[in-house]
Amino acid sequence: MTTPQIPSAALAELLELTARMLHSRGYAEGLFPAQWVALRYFQKARPDLCTASELARFQGLANGPVSRTVRTLVQKGLLRKAPVQPKGRAELLQLSEAGQALMAQDPSLPLQEALDSIEARDRESFARSLEAILRRMSKDTGSAG
Repeated sequence: MTTPQIPSAALAELLELTARMLHSRGYAEGLFPAQWVALRYFQKARPDLCTASELARFQGLANGPVSRTVRTLVQKGLLRKAPVQPKGRAELLQLSEAGQALMAQDPSLPLQEALDSIEARDRESFARSLEAILRRMSKDTGSAG
């Protein structure tokens, strides 16, 4: 017995509903979704890539809006300048102690837990599918991904 094919429109709707739910959960702990993305980036990125410019490149966005997001996180005490700065390069940043503590409240944690409940082979397939979707949509829109 074969599994019936799920229409692309139904999958698109599920993906959109999931994305909307994730986005709305991103308004947590007094932050906006873009600020959570930035905190996650600075939590996981190599120290030499922890600059506003590298964050913008990672997100495929212009430097201006990303720099404002970073500046706001510094003002909130969630990011700080790294203690060692290279000469003639962009300012290196890192999570402050408050930023590190806040990551325990990251609104993406329930998603990570849901993904953990999926079998490894299904997660691998899901990852390949999402990567293909991102590549195609990035190509179609001309944005980085």
